[in-house]
Amino acid sequence: MIEKIRGRIEESIQVKQNLLNKCLPQIESAAKLLVEAYKRGNKAVWFGNGGSAADAQHIAAELVGDYLKRRRALMSLALHTNTSTLTALGNDYGYDQIYSHQIEGLCVPGDVAVGLSTSGNSENVLKGVAAAKKNKVHTIGLLGRDGGKIAKEVDVAIVVPASSTDRIQECHMLMGHIFCELIESAMFP
Repeated sequence: MIEKIRGRIEESIQVKQNLLNKCLPQIESAAKLLVEAYKRGNKAVWFGNGGSAADAQHIAAELVGDYLKRRRALMSLALHTNTSTLTALGNDYGYDQIYSHQIEGLCVPGDVAVGLSTSGNSENVLKGVAAAKKNKVHTIGLLGRDGGKIAKEVDVAIVVPASSTDRIQECHMLMGHIFCELIESAMFP
């Protein structure tokens, strides 16, 4: 067991080292988009599927609540958390439109939509990004593998240099926490 544990920790360290070496400019660009949006009084919406939905919800909660310091709440939404909305849209429009329809109704120009997809090919995330762009909402993709279709559509694509879903999601959470710290520092010095 100890060798399996050691192997997983070493693998995680290597993926994060690759993230550090390959993705710093993209992480900074995404953080700047988020900080600028909050300074203008805009909001961020987060969305994904499965584990990515859980990560999106976690990041949104850190912004509404406190991250490292007591402060006023920031407007941040995880688009999958309202089950009535999600199931109604899935039923009436199709699962592929559960995010695009919400973005159309909830976002205004200058907001930021952050789609999480380890494959970069989740159809509902891709359609959410398209709806955001149509509505002049800035877009960020937290992606994995080769970035998939979503990488070509977002304003800022951060593609975790890994192929395993678990390591990609670990990096998405790391970036989410970095975003929270940078936003909080900028908004509440």
